Amino acid sequence: MITQAQLKELFSYGPETGVFTRKVTYGRWKAGMVAGTYAHGYVQINIDHKLYYAHRLAWLYVHGEYPSGDIDHIDHNTSNNSMSNLRNVTTGENLQNQIVAKKNNQSRFLGVHFHAEKKKYQARIQVAGKQRHLGYFDTPEVAYSAYVSAKRKLHSANTL
Repeated sequence: MITQAQLKELFSYGPETGVFTRKVTYGRWKAGMVAGTYAHGYVQINIDHKLYYAHRLAWLYVHGEYPSGDIDHIDHNTSNNSMSNLRNVTTGENLQNQIVAKKNNQSRFLGVHFHAEKKKYQARIQVAGKQRHLGYFDTPEVAYSAYVSAKRKLHSANTL
């Protein structure tokens, strides 16, 4: 694992922009170049043949230690690594800030699925590891509205 001192020798970091810039030429990467490549929506930086997520390096650069939990991108833009957009949270808190349904969700709405037996859309939310039923609704939009309302009340870490 890279240390803060090593990181600062190799890169400068702009807390307002979230951009890492190389201080040292390393192979094809020249000093002065913006560091990082995009993979799965996140910026990754190669240091000595090891990939690091830029948001975790930003935390190390500013705070002097690796984050104890997950790093949440407050604005949901995973390539925005400005310090004001990052917060150190638990995995549960990070999941509370999810705003997009998984790709396999047929309703396309977070917290909503079609209940075939009732032929209605069910809204559910997870709180403290337990599912809470929010009701059955005629449309996915109305079910999602119920979900968002509950999320605002029950998920203290969400930014929705």
